Amino acid sequence: MIKEKMVKALNRQINEELYSSYLYWSMASYFESINYIGFANWTKIQAEEEYLHARKLYDYLITAGGRVIFESIKAPKSDWSSIEEVFKEILQHEEHITECINELVSLAIEEKDHATNSFLKWFVDEQVEELATVEQIFHEIKMIADSKQGIYLLDKELKARQSTFPVLPA
Repeated sequence: MIKEKMVKALNRQINEELYSSYLYWSMASYFESINYIGFANWTKIQAEEEYLHARKLYDYLITAGGRVIFESIKAPKSDWSSIEEVFKEILQHEEHITECINELVSLAIEEKDHATNSFLKWFVDEQVEELATVEQIFHEIKMIADSKQGIYLLDKELKARQSTFPVLPA
């Protein structure tokens, strides 16, 4: 049986992941409002991934004998001044989520909850990938600065991203 302290922490992380999904949807809406369809595509896929992260945590918590309790999700920001500002915020947000995951792992170790610790390894690895991807895109945005051609090419590249969502059990 999973301990209550871990249940509460996993519930907080579910809320973090759902907020992440809201934030990425808001960013997608911003990008679509300024006709950057590739950037919108990338953030929509991120929004879906964050939702799936919440679902993965939900399913684990139920399987482990815990109960999911939903909290209010704050409204995300909806306007930015530039593509660079959006990706700076994405990078900061992913760094925050990485810290949250690391705190969960630390708690699982502290509680000697080996099952949860093992489960969280996927999230640790996922965050390494997330940060590397966002850092690369942010670097490219800073490198091309205000080049309309550079932004066009990056938007086109991000438009080609396809989702690879796993099939989740019912």
